[in-house]
Amino acid sequence: MSWAGVYFFLAVVSALCTLSAIVQARRLYWFVPFYFLAAWLCGELALIHLIWQVALTALLAFTGGLWDPLAQAGLGFFALSWLGLVYLHCQAMDSSYYLIAALRRALGPDYRAQIPIERQRVLADDIVARHWLRPFRFKRQGVRRHSHISYADAGKRNLLDIYHPQEPREGGFPVLLQVHGGGWMIGEKEQQALPLMYHMAQRGWLCVAINYRLSPKVAFPAHIIDVKKAIAWIREHIGEYGGNPNFIAITGGSAGGHLSSLAALTPNRQEWQPGFEQADTALQAAVPFYGVYDFVDRSDIRPEMSMEKMMADRVMQCTLQENRPLWEAASPISHISADAPPMFVIQGSHDSLVWVEEARVFASALQSVASQPVAYAELPGAQHAFEIFHSVRTDHTVNAVSHFLEWTHGRWLQQSVAA
Repeated sequence: MSWAGVYFFLAVVSALCTLSAIVQARRLYWFVPFYFLAAWLCGELALIHLIWQVALTALLAFTGGLWDPLAQAGLGFFALSWLGLVYLHCQAMDSSYYLIAALRRALGPDYRAQIPIERQRVLADDIVARHWLRPFRFKRQGVRRHSHISYADAGKRNLLDIYHPQEPREGGFPVLLQVHGGGWMIGEKEQQALPLMYHMAQRGWLCVAINYRLSPKVAFPAHIIDVKKAIAWIREHIGEYGGNPNFIAITGGSAGGHLSSLAALTPNRQEWQPGFEQADTALQAAVPFYGVYDFVDRSDIRPEMSMEKMMADRVMQCTLQENRPLWEAASPISHISADAPPMFVIQGSHDSLVWVEEARVFASALQSVASQPVAYAELPGAQHAFEIFHSVRTDHTVNAVSHFLEWTHGRWLQQSVAA
C-alpha cells in the first residue's frame, strides 16, 4: 500500500472513531467492545488525536504526498475528524460546569464557605495542561506509596497499596478507599483512579487501593466481603501510616462503583462480615463512578442488552429465578435509606457499558429518602472508564471530587467537635 493509501485508511478510521465518541449508540450487541474502545480513547484524548492527525498531514504535505487523489480524499475525512475532535475537546472543557452545578444543588450554593479556610487553599478549580497532555504520567511530588500490604488471607487478591503525603497532618489523614472495576472478573489495584488518588494524597489525604477476590473463582458476596474486610483493616491499622481511622470515604468505578455504593449503604451488615462481625464498617462518604446499581433491572432499562446471563454464569453463579433474594441484596438500590452517607454519584451520558438511565434512577431514589446530601453529576459525552487516565474531563472531575470530599470531611470535623 502506498503512503497515500495508508493516509486514507488512517483518515477513515479516525473519522469513524471521532463519530463514535460523538454519537450515543445503544443496542450494539457484539459490537459494543469495539465501539466503547474507539469512543473512549477518542473522546478522552481528543486534542492529542488532533495533534497527531495534523502532524501527519503536515508531514505528507511537506513530502508532496497530498497531490495524490487518494490522499486528498483522506484529507477530507481528516478534516471532518478535526471538526469533531474540536467539538469533543470543548465538550470536555465544559465538564466543570456540570460537576460544580451538581455540588451546588446538593451542598448549597455557598458550599465552599463551609470548608475550613486552611483546606480551601488546597482546592483546585483549574486544570493543568501538562497533566492532560501526558495522560499516563500519574506520580506527583510529595506522595509516598506503600505497596502490597496484606489485609486478609486470600493472597494476592487481598493486598492493598497506600498513597499518602510525606508531611504529617494534624489529626491524621482522612482516608479514601479505592475499589477497582473490571466486571467483578478482572482488574488490579494499580490500574485505576490514579489521577484521583495522587491528587488527594498530594493535598493531605491517605488513599488506599485494594485488590479483592474475582469471579469466576468466587461468587458474590465474596467481593463485598473483601471490601468490608479492607474497611475493617483500615479501622484497625491505618493509624500506623498516619491515617485517621474515624473518617473513611470510598470510591470506585464500574464494578468498583457497585461495590463502593453497596458498602456505603450496608454498614455493619453481619452476614457480609463473617468472622469480623463486630468490626465497624460504616463509611463517612462515597463517590461511585458509573456503577451498576440494580442487578435485577427493576426499571426495565436495558431488556435487550441485559447482563443477566453473564452475571448468572460467572458472578452470582445462580440465576435470578433460583435466588432472587441474593440478586436483590447485591443491588445497591435495594439498600437505599435515610441513613446513607453523603454521596457524589458520577455518570457519563454516553456510557455504552452501564447506561446513564440506571444512575439517574439510583440517584433520584437516593435523593428522595437520604437525610444526607446526594449530588448527581451527569457528564455530557463521557464514556465508561473516562477517569482512568488524565484527560480534560478527568482532571475537572478530580477537582470536583476533591471539593466534595473536603466538604464532607470539614462537616464531619464540625460535628465531631460539637459532639
